Amino acid sequence: MSGPLEGLKILELAGIGPSPYACMLLADMGADVLRLERGVFGAEASTTWDILNRSRPSVAVDLKNEAGRDLVLELAEQAEVLIEGFRPGVTERLGLGPRDVWARNARLVYARMTGYGQEGTLAQRAGHDINYISVSGALWPLGRAESAPVPPLNLVGDFGGGALFLVVGVLAAVLESRASGEGQVVDAAMVDGSASMMAMTHAFLNSGYWREERGVNILDTGAHFYEVYETKDRQFVAVGAIEAKFYEALLRGLGLEHETLPMQMDREHWPEMKERFAALFAAKTRDEWSAIFDGVDACVTPVLSPREAAVHPYNTERHVFSEEGPVQPQPAPRFSRTPGSISRAPQSPGSGTRDGLARWGITLERQDELRRAGAFG
Repeated sequence: MSGPLEGLKILELAGIGPSPYACMLLADMGADVLRLERGVFGAEASTTWDILNRSRPSVAVDLKNEAGRDLVLELAEQAEVLIEGFRPGVTERLGLGPRDVWARNARLVYARMTGYGQEGTLAQRAGHDINYISVSGALWPLGRAESAPVPPLNLVGDFGGGALFLVVGVLAAVLESRASGEGQVVDAAMVDGSASMMAMTHAFLNSGYWREERGVNILDTGAHFYEVYETKDRQFVAVGAIEAKFYEALLRGLGLEHETLPMQMDREHWPEMKERFAALFAAKTRDEWSAIFDGVDACVTPVLSPREAAVHPYNTERHVFSEEGPVQPQPAPRFSRTPGSISRAPQSPGSGTRDGLARWGITLERQDELRRAGAFG
């Protein structure tokens, strides 16, 4: 293990989406995370496709079995954090709720990842990323004028408003627990997190700068200088020339620097300028435009597919993606003195039971007893 979180022990009651991603980030930064999930005791440690489960062992546990539940409570005695992503009330019914673990370890931080939060009229409602960001107001502005909102994959709810806020909450609560000696619940809801990410948009709305219309504002494809344009070869370039000096460089690259043009921030002329820019960008290929703007601060970049991004010269120079095994992003952020790492590939459920539990002090003999009691399913 390496990284700035080395020594931090975390129990992960396996879920889907944001909670495993949060645990991946914590494990990449050196935390000792045990992923507890349905699996096969002693399964072969074959590499799986699910990158979100990397950097930590998968331990087979049957949470509905008394011995399995007791094992989790025993492990909680030495953990600083427990992370779960079930609907509200599920872990309480299993005998693994906050009060159950605090009876064994009062300092433990109990982190809960849900879409709608732990209380309220929607708390028990099923949903996915698209539902949570629709309720928070984060989905509505995403899209072009006179078109329906466009779901941004599951980046805004699951990963941005969910996992990243969960990680921030966990680390803040751990710092507080180490000072006070008391644990607490971290209620990370994707509605809350994605609403928080809309803070700047609300500021713009409050000031009157932002219109509550889709596709007519400076950052939502309303502006001709903040847009994606199709090129001659049916590829795309991204333009983000907001500041005046970048806009001037953009005009030079497009061959428009000597023409009489409307003022950049004159909204009334944005639609006609978008049409003009679109015609110009359509006259050359993506690579031709990349060459024209190479080394120029005009905020113009090629739009790369995920596989193209993995082999782009800048990304390979900076080692943004792994260069061995399956394509996957390297740990982020980066640390100068205690770098994180991908400490193990994602492996089949249950394959890390032996070594994972042994590292937490559960002897092989004790594991055999637990197996006979049905703790591992």
